[in-house]
Amino acid sequence: MTVNPWVRPYVLTGGRTRTRHRLFVHTLIAVPDYDPGYSQRLPPEARALYERARSAVQSVAELSAHCGVSLGVTRVLIGDMAARERLIVNPDAYSSPYDPRLLKRVIDGLYELA
Repeated sequence: MTVNPWVRPYVLTGGRTRTRHRLFVHTLIAVPDYDPGYSQRLPPEARALYERARSAVQSVAELSAHCGVSLGVTRVLIGDMAARERLIVNPDAYSSPYDPRLLKRVIDGLYELA
């Protein structure tokens, strides 16, 4: 799924650029209780993120890249869904960008690309 190039990011977020959640690129996102009815009511970009996050725990950056939604828009849309308690934001999964678990995950991802 890719974002329609004719739609500006501020249209997708209602002009918002921030959320109350701290969402780093390595913040992990999960959907604990998937609701297909909720998914159908979402705009296409938010639906793609929600659907992707239900398949496996993924980082904000992974969701953004796989769904073709810019990182800024991804953060706002994830923040909206988290505020509605439709997904879980796990900010404590990696205490630092230098956490060995995170670095291993990055290295594994790079191997998959090679």
